[in-house]
Amino acid sequence: MNISQFLELLQQHKSKSLLFQYAPQQLVGANYHITEVKHVQIDSVDCGAQTDSWNETIIQLWESPSEIGKTEYMSVTKALGILNKVGKMKSYDTSSEVKFEYSNALFHTAQLFVNDYEIYGNNLVMNLAIQKTDCKAKELCGVPEPAAASAGNSNSCAPGSGCC
Repeated sequence: MNISQFLELLQQHKSKSLLFQYAPQQLVGANYHITEVKHVQIDSVDCGAQTDSWNETIIQLWESPSEIGKTEYMSVTKALGILNKVGKMKSYDTSSEVKFEYSNALFHTAQLFVNDYEIYGNNLVMNLAIQKTDCKAKELCGVPEPAAASAGNSNSCAPGSGCC
């Protein structure tokens, strides 16, 4: 989901509460705050010497220790107000993928992408997911598809193979 689609979704559901599910049946606490919005420009070179670049918008969620036990989630209207204010200060690349940076005592810090969303009563629930690392130059480097790799071929990116 890009930032434009996310902001449009929020606009459509202003009367709801905004919840984030970071793992199955695990919600970011109601004591969360939006503490930072990062406009990130990625300029990369993969293991096959191919270059790429793209932009991401990373929204950081933080659970306030002083508000543990809070049961009322942030309203979509409040979140939209924060994000619109940020957009006026630093313009969004409207096509940039939106990610959420989050951690808690039981979950490592991760940048999570929006897998999908659901409406439950008066709640807009953003279902987040991790994105596994991957070799972008599989074809160039001769890396077999996952089925072949799981058959015991663990040296597909070995020194001298032209990859990694």
